Amino acid sequence: MSIPLNQPQEIRPRGLRYNPLTVGLLCGATAVIGGIVLGVGGPLAALAVVLGLGTAVVVLRNIEIGFWGIIAVICLLPFATIPIDIGLTPTFLDMALGAVVGVWVLRLATGQQRRVVLSPITLPIILFIIVAIFAFIFGLANGPLTPTLLRKFAELLLSIGFVIVVVDYCRHWVRLERLVKVLLLAGAAASAIGIGLWLLPDQLTNDILNSLQRIGYPGGWVVRYIEENPELAERAIATSVDPNVLGGLLLMIGALAGPQLVSRRPLFPRWLTYAIFGLVFVCLVLTFSRGAMVGLVAGLGFIALVRYRRIIPYMGVAGLGLLLLPVAQEYIGRFVEGFQGGDLATQMRFGEYRDALTLIERYPVFGVGFAGSPDVDIYLGVANVYFTIAQIMGLVGLSFFFLVIGTLFVYAFLNRHIFKEREEMDAIWLGLHGALVGGLVAGVFDHYLFNMQFHHAVTIFWLLVGMAVAATRLGVETAASTPSTQPDRT
Repeated sequence: MSIPLNQPQEIRPRGLRYNPLTVGLLCGATAVIGGIVLGVGGPLAALAVVLGLGTAVVVLRNIEIGFWGIIAVICLLPFATIPIDIGLTPTFLDMALGAVVGVWVLRLATGQQRRVVLSPITLPIILFIIVAIFAFIFGLANGPLTPTLLRKFAELLLSIGFVIVVVDYCRHWVRLERLVKVLLLAGAAASAIGIGLWLLPDQLTNDILNSLQRIGYPGGWVVRYIEENPELAERAIATSVDPNVLGGLLLMIGALAGPQLVSRRPLFPRWLTYAIFGLVFVCLVLTFSRGAMVGLVAGLGFIALVRYRRIIPYMGVAGLGLLLLPVAQEYIGRFVEGFQGGDLATQMRFGEYRDALTLIERYPVFGVGFAGSPDVDIYLGVANVYFTIAQIMGLVGLSFFFLVIGTLFVYAFLNRHIFKEREEMDAIWLGLHGALVGGLVAGVFDHYLFNMQFHHAVTIFWLLVGMAVAATRLGVETAASTPSTQPDRT
């Protein structure tokens, strides 16, 4: 049966074939390695090795499962670590990312994949990584090179470079669509956990979160409050430890879900779409993260401005709910205090901005690197992603970051006409770009999108960058291959 040229099909990899000798060798090697690890590290280490090998086999058979695993870890267990102490403690996200990238590289090395799909963003990403490496080496004079610093820097580079893997993987619209579905469902699940824990008594919530110490989570009193004052409102954190980081995740997922509310062909049944967005929005409110809420409004506003005016009534209803609901009154009060600069958190941010500008003024070109500040009277760290990049990588690094983001949005702008006639593609394409707009606006108020302490927040941002570029590339490819108003689906 022939396949029409204007309907390219997704080619699924064939299952791996084994012969008895291969199976025997693999079993023998696994037994030897497992015995050594069991004897040296104990049963938990042996179990971790078995799970790691199982994960690798699954990803080898279907790399898409690896992508789903990355999304699930980011949303549900972002700080979980493997219970093995080998000097370095790999996280679940390290294992998932490493498996996907490793399989991708292995396919290229073995010839199973003979080409890499590139995009206009590929070169800017590579240049940004090179500048980061230079800043890292240059800044080693300002602090010791520790295994932890090296691991976290490697995680940062892996997350940024992951854009190339995402663009190459999303060769067919159906793959991108499935990733968006998984991301929306995982975000809704994280929101449900956050709301559920917020509703429970504080002590019970703390006990539940403390049970995660077995997989590397912090212990003690981990429930968070406004200004860390138990007399004020509790802040939802789900399993993300920090309410602002959870808010950053939810604002991007909320913006991604926004166009689905008004799309004539949403990814899910209408009731489920409303449920996903409702859970995300309520949990975002409960984080009391003002920067995240501003980011969500910016993302949805961008979507409304570009195409979907129909989303404005939904934004109006949500705003009215914030004004009327009793639980939101303290939230509104926090916004008023923030704009007036009268609360402690805002005053601390202003102080951080001044100190950051002082450091950037002293080291404007390549910054001070990732190891620390060379001056005792100034510190490294500010609640602003752009000041953070400028501190660490200088104005050169910040310029290359803007080059990456600028290339992404210029590429989208030049091809925006393609999606007007393809509404199902348009809702996803615009949602991805709206999510990035929201994240970039929220970056003015926090630094988690380029903070090595929050690897999952960095990864989700660059994952969305890759997905947004892939969506534009697929739209261009579809428009070139067929005049149909529907995306290529397989």
